[in-house]
Amino acid sequence: MEKFEVRKQERETNQSLIRRFSRRLRDSGILTTAKKSQFRKRAKSAQMRKRAVLRKLEKQKEYTKLQKLGRV
Repeated sequence: MEKFEVRKQERETNQSLIRRFSRRLRDSGILTTAKKSQFRKRAKSAQMRKRAVLRKLEKQKEYTKLQKLGRV
């Protein structure tokens, strides 16, 4: 992770220092990467993917069965 330091310049107000710090933080992209990694989703395991596919196929099979019977 990138680090940076912002020091108060001569005759600079606190507000302008905070504004300069915020701009530098936004431009560096540190905050956006931290927020993205906070809500990162884990990849599904192979077993979970297989189960999802089997569930989907079962639902499709049931739907076509109901369709042929005229209930959909």
